Amino acid sequence: MSNLSLAVRDSNTMLRRNLLHARRYPSLTLNLLLTPVMLLLLFVYIFGDTMSAGIGGGDRADYIAYLVPGVLLMTIGSTTIGTAVSVSNDMTEGIIARFRTMAIHRGSVLIGHVIGSVLQAIVSVVLVGVIALAMGFRSTDATALEWLAAFGLLAFFTLALTWIAVGMGMGSPNAEAASNSAMPLILLPLISSAFVPIDAMPGWFQPIAEYQPFTPAIETLRGLLLGTEIGHNWWIAVAWCLALTVLGYRWSQAQFNRDPK
Repeated sequence: MSNLSLAVRDSNTMLRRNLLHARRYPSLTLNLLLTPVMLLLLFVYIFGDTMSAGIGGGDRADYIAYLVPGVLLMTIGSTTIGTAVSVSNDMTEGIIARFRTMAIHRGSVLIGHVIGSVLQAIVSVVLVGVIALAMGFRSTDATALEWLAAFGLLAFFTLALTWIAVGMGMGSPNAEAASNSAMPLILLPLISSAFVPIDAMPGWFQPIAEYQPFTPAIETLRGLLLGTEIGHNWWIAVAWCLALTVLGYRWSQAQFNRDPK
């Protein structure tokens, strides 16, 4: 069997393993999914009128349209915390050490985790999107090409954050530490342009919100779904995704190939 065939076979086996774990223990994914859903409900039904008036004087429907792209990307950050916890559990329970001794393709263990986590995150994004549609979100101005570009951005961003989460999980001594180390994946969207425009923030805070990966991705997704101006945000978002993917991949590989203590 060729090296490529071996990699595909073993990666498929590891993918089935991770999806089976997710199906048997769905509570972690569901608990993490509650965070963006609760924020969506809170900011629409509790703060919606006040927030929409504060950012331009529109109605609640306008604020839903503004809010949803940020919440979709927050959903990705939230669900990838489960990836860090899952990888950490594998490390601390010894299964990773066992896989290192078996005649399987070494990269398949991480690839199985990454692909499985990406699929779970995309399903979570779809579920949050359905809830947003039920609450009144509409994207009537987006063309088929823009929808395709939006899906591609969500998938690329998911891949980038998943690799970072895998690195966090492999470097954590236990599942609790992995969950804590991955908390920035939820906190960063809160200090981005997800809920209010950057111009409405205090001047000293604006660079913090602007120079991070979530803001350009949110503005790009918002432009694709709502027909607003994207400007230079799209290539900054792609650059962030590419950089985080490479960083997470190299970090994860280095830790996986390191000799156990």
